[in-house]
Amino acid sequence: MNAEEERVTVWCSNDYLGMGRNPEVLRTMHTTLDKYGAGAGGTRNISGHNQHAIALEKTLAKLHAKDSALVFSSCYVANDATLATLGSKLPGCVILSDSSNHASMIQGIRHSGAKKVVFKHNDVEDLEAKLAALPSDCPKIIAFESVYSMCGSIGPIEAICDLADKYGALTFLDEVHAVGMYGPTGAGVAEHLDFEAHASGRPSGTIMDRVDIITGTLGKAYGCVGGYIAGSANLVDTIRSLAPGFIFTTSLPPSVMAGAKAAVEYQMREQGDRTLQQLHTRAVKSVLAANDIPVIPNPSHIVPVLVGDAETARAASDMLLEKWGIYVQAINYPTVAVGQERLRFTPTPGHTEGLQEHLVEAVLDVWKELGIKRTSDWAAQGGFIGVGVDGAIPEPLWTDNQLGIKEKSDREVEKMNTEKGAVKILGEERARSVGISVGV
Repeated sequence: MNAEEERVTVWCSNDYLGMGRNPEVLRTMHTTLDKYGAGAGGTRNISGHNQHAIALEKTLAKLHAKDSALVFSSCYVANDATLATLGSKLPGCVILSDSSNHASMIQGIRHSGAKKVVFKHNDVEDLEAKLAALPSDCPKIIAFESVYSMCGSIGPIEAICDLADKYGALTFLDEVHAVGMYGPTGAGVAEHLDFEAHASGRPSGTIMDRVDIITGTLGKAYGCVGGYIAGSANLVDTIRSLAPGFIFTTSLPPSVMAGAKAAVEYQMREQGDRTLQQLHTRAVKSVLAANDIPVIPNPSHIVPVLVGDAETARAASDMLLEKWGIYVQAINYPTVAVGQERLRFTPTPGHTEGLQEHLVEAVLDVWKELGIKRTSDWAAQGGFIGVGVDGAIPEPLWTDNQLGIKEKSDREVEKMNTEKGAVKILGEERARSVGISVGV
């Protein structure tokens, strides 16, 4: 797209809640930019340490009910620096890594020089077998994610915490694709698993409380940029003092940190964005499945649609853009295994009913034109990665009760999916910011 007036509908953004255009965040950033200028002026250990960094880290520590937090230029850097530092400073450390972990975690383990043991994706039995085979006195770190972004699966956080307690391991949980999206304050899946306790302000003894190190991003659901870790004061001080990825990197600008803080605080008190995002995800998954389009089953906000061939996935992406004005990127190797190529859709609060209908029409056209396998075709072959397998579709992580729709009729829920329903939930200013028409 070359001309500014040309428009596409983006269906693959990781700005899951449309917070990149949140008016409250933008006002905060404009004010801070005008007052403090464009750059930070140095690393955190020189002139880049300021009130905005302190305030943001205090907010992030509060979000995860931890003693302390530390902000990095990205969560790739946070993961790399933290795992590399811990693995190299703990003598004889072994890091146990989920086979589907993000490249940043893999890189951090590699940089640590520590022994790496890979366990099968979300396989608690395999993890325990590997823990049991290690010396009881060697330091151990279990590194895993809450939401695996290419397939939408959810990590077994509580079970892994149980194993960590049993075998004396630290837990390192990447909540990058979950912060802002789950839990009563948006702290992620670990918070969501004890929804009522956290909604009542009782974090002590919860699953999130049991996790030693939580990492997250400010660049996805919060719509800004940057990454962070949260944990005990001693652990965070260790990383602050020893991690080259923190020490030698110029600090984020004041306007970015102030905007990120505003975004986190907004999501801590508002649930409307998360509610609409979840309802839109449910609607898209449901209508695609009803039309025999092979959605890879998962309980999260990710809508991965199986193609099964790299060239075809690219052709489908190109056709959606050129013919239908829909942008969704093909996901190929090495991000996913060969033969598991897919399109990955991410509905936002702004993807209301009309845009959903346009998407389904476009996908059906592309699937027919390119002869891409349907769910029924995969089922006829015995199923593949959950597609075409009876009973493979799990319940959404967000329940009807948590979304506040349990007592509503189907028609009332459908109305929430329209532009008018979204405006009612978000308010006019916020609705406009995610691209929803609010009328005259």
